[in-house]
Amino acid sequence: MQPAESEELVDRIRDTLRTIVDPEMGSNIVDLGLIYDIAVQDGGVVRVTMTTTIKACPATTFLKEAVQNCVWYVPGVEYAEVRLTYEPPWTPEMMLEASIAQ
Repeated sequence: MQPAESEELVDRIRDTLRTIVDPEMGSNIVDLGLIYDIAVQDGGVVRVTMTTTIKACPATTFLKEAVQNCVWYVPGVEYAEVRLTYEPPWTPEMMLEASIAQ
């Protein structure tokens, strides 16, 4: 996959992930800053690194599964893997960083 194609796929994935709303925060997970990285590899393999607002978030399983299912259905994605991390820990300032990165 060419760099431009990879970048376009990342943009489509990010836009699709905006349909997932954190049930506790009431905003989409991209604008909340919960998506740390979207990496596209050869063959349409996508690895998403994400977090939740707190480690013991009751919506963790729901959000992780929603991200995987959502990414899987983006045209060009052949495999989706979601990695959950708490490094760095999420802070409300990440919402501002996410909006600046757009």
